[in-house]
Amino acid sequence: MSLQRPLEMTDEQILEAILREDASAQRLLYEKFARKMFGVCLRYTKQKEEAEDLLQEGFIKVFQKISSYKAEGSLEGWIRRVMVNTALDHLRQQKMLWTDLADVKEEGDEPVIGHEIGAAELMAELQKLPIGYKTVFNLHAIEGYSHKEIGVMLGISEGTSKSQYSRARNQLMILVQELNKENSYTTK
Repeated sequence: MSLQRPLEMTDEQILEAILREDASAQRLLYEKFARKMFGVCLRYTKQKEEAEDLLQEGFIKVFQKISSYKAEGSLEGWIRRVMVNTALDHLRQQKMLWTDLADVKEEGDEPVIGHEIGAAELMAELQKLPIGYKTVFNLHAIEGYSHKEIGVMLGISEGTSKSQYSRARNQLMILVQELNKENSYTTK
């Protein structure tokens, strides 16, 4: 039996084929979600090559654990969770350091963003953040986890998660403000 292209097949059809051990269905699933999941992996790394490694490792886990998918949410959401957990496992192996709120003086007023920037520009600025800031920012602002959940996932306190998020947001706004200044100089 020849499989349809990934856009022509539903997630359920691809899943059923994978569970029947149809290797070509794995390729279809990869083709359908790899690009989005690469973006997820890239948010947790500093380098493209590292994100590519995480993507491959994440998809290996997806295929190993696909039978545990309960269809209680979207398949894409389940795959995203596997990718995030893979990235967090990688960060734990790197033994990243977390800074407590008491170790850093508080920032003053938050900078004001003068102009809107595109998603690609914002993601590029996000990549400049220290790994701890970036990780907590991604988990809270993008993935929607609470600070309590982040604390459990990363083995840090809820307060540390909040302070990392706050500092990430402040630093990101400063970076965006600098980008806006650069853009206003180049457009004059």
